[in-house]
Amino acid sequence: MMIPDCVNRMIIDIHTHVFPPRLAASALRSMQANSHTALFSDGTAEGLLQGMKRAGIDLSVVQPVATNPAKLSHLNDSVLEMNRKTAETGILSFGAMHPACESWEEELERLVREKVLGIKLHPCYEHIDMDDPRTVEILKRCREYGLVVLIHSGWDVGLPGNDAALPAKIRRALDAAGSVKMIAAHMGGWDCWEEAADLLAETDVYVDTAFSLDRIMPAPGDAHWQGSDAEMLSGERFCALAERYGADKVLFGTDSPWTDPLEEIERIKALPLPEETIQGILGGNAQKLLGTN
Repeated sequence: MMIPDCVNRMIIDIHTHVFPPRLAASALRSMQANSHTALFSDGTAEGLLQGMKRAGIDLSVVQPVATNPAKLSHLNDSVLEMNRKTAETGILSFGAMHPACESWEEELERLVREKVLGIKLHPCYEHIDMDDPRTVEILKRCREYGLVVLIHSGWDVGLPGNDAALPAKIRRALDAAGSVKMIAAHMGGWDCWEEAADLLAETDVYVDTAFSLDRIMPAPGDAHWQGSDAEMLSGERFCALAERYGADKVLFGTDSPWTDPLEEIERIKALPLPEETIQGILGGNAQKLLGTN
């Protein structure tokens, strides 16, 4: 899949989600109820495009989550259809993958043939630990193909107590699979940020900024997130983590529709970091990883 060469300094949102229009409203109602967090778009591709235009984002990368192995091929059909329109929309999708799918090898080969650049794994929604041997085999194959693997890392606000993607399991999977082009979402591990850095910063893992800066915005009328419980990373903690991982391995992500893309860009630009570093986080680092320059 060729990525449009928009400008030398692209803004790339490496971590977004979209849902089919017929399913978006019901899916997001359920997810919002479980996570108690606000929504900033309707979760459709059109909603994503509107946010991109308002925020000046050149390319958004969709990260599809496979919750049912039997429907993996169908989900990837929509991925391929989306990617046929990337040049006109600015939306690119990674492929979906599920370790319990019996035909995962054939499905991964199909994605490679269609020049999909990477896959998304979400151990919490797959109900399979990150260091499960089935997941490790997928990582090994992705290493051979040169695919990028973006994983949910850390706790998940919508699935309290699910430890399938904690940093220790990610590190064990990496040790078993070898050097994989991996992005650990949510600055390495949501709500276990220092633990994640202790285990992952010495590896080649990239991290994204999705749903990590400032505070959780609660759903309207929902009092679940209050006070210190709503706090995520301050600018100071974020910069310290970026230094530990290496600022050239930090990628901008919004987790759309869960955060406002314009506000997230403004938060990044307000950080006490050199302008070159800011530009790298907002797009330059992703351009290098994805091979767009």
